[in-house]
Amino acid sequence: MRRKISLILITLVALILAACGGEKAQSEGDAGEGEKQTLVVAGYGGNYEEEFKKNIIPAFEEKYNVKVQYITGSSVATLSKLQAQKDNPEIDVAIIDDGPQAQARSLDLIAPLDESIVTNLEKVYDIAKMPDNLGVGFSFVEVGLAYNAEVFEQNNWEPLKSWNDLADPKYKGKLVLPSVLNTFGVNMLVMLAKVNGGDETNIDPGFEKLAEVAKNTVNFDDTADVSNYFVQGQTVASVWGTGRIYTLQDTGFPIEYVSPEEGAVPLIVTVSVVKNASNQELAQQFVNFLLDVEIQEMSAIKRFEGPVNMDVELSDEVAEKVPYGQERIEKLIKVDWDVINANRTQWNERWDKEIIN
Repeated sequence: MRRKISLILITLVALILAACGGEKAQSEGDAGEGEKQTLVVAGYGGNYEEEFKKNIIPAFEEKYNVKVQYITGSSVATLSKLQAQKDNPEIDVAIIDDGPQAQARSLDLIAPLDESIVTNLEKVYDIAKMPDNLGVGFSFVEVGLAYNAEVFEQNNWEPLKSWNDLADPKYKGKLVLPSVLNTFGVNMLVMLAKVNGGDETNIDPGFEKLAEVAKNTVNFDDTADVSNYFVQGQTVASVWGTGRIYTLQDTGFPIEYVSPEEGAVPLIVTVSVVKNASNQELAQQFVNFLLDVEIQEMSAIKRFEGPVNMDVELSDEVAEKVPYGQERIEKLIKVDWDVINANRTQWNERWDKEIIN
């Protein structure tokens, strides 16, 4: 009888311990579910942030069962954060313009892409690839000339054709242009140099022509967004990117884009894995996700940005408004950011002395 009672007690204890162990395991499982891996992405604000938070990030979070924290800031601001956090980065993925991205590469802030994870890399146009796979362009726009078609028609002005048209005296007091403190302004300066016999290594012709253009200019804007100047009638033309131009056009404003006869410049939006970031593999997966055909199509339709994935097929209506297809892309003039960044401080000083003052 005692032996029977002992066996019953032993069995009961075993069942209780098993139940406790099961509760503990379930509790740990619940905790794991609540503490998802968090990827920190730094990128642009405005409609960029809206689109990422509305469509791109939720899709990635669902696919990989993770959380994404999106930090907004300009390319220059994000670059500054990467420099400040170099030894212990808080940002896993950086979305910045190609100019600041070149600086980030030179400062050893970018990790190389792993082609076994970023399998879409083989489908990317060469123009969007970075040296040594240190990041990649995931979309781009053309930087060229924008003008108010209604005002031009009222004045019987021909549409802009050349970068040099910005110096035409008939536009005196009617232009707001980008400052060389942002990417659009640097592209403008370099193209004015190229069109007038110079280039990145000989920028003098660019500053000389820009001094003429400045006589027509009421303001040089640092923000890269001149939409309000157009809407308020403060500018009739500017140097701007196709993504922002067609976004404004979609509101009903009569703005038109011209690819200058000498060539337009690609502004490449890059995505990079930050060196020494804590979520390396997940960051690589995020880069690959942005290069997927579906995401690339969405960028073209929603933000008027050209796809870098060669497998993307766009409707004629969308294709007209973005850099798309090998033939059009090959006509774009890519500037040398390594040379530009090496001379940027000197150019900024000349800008203040020769153009602003």
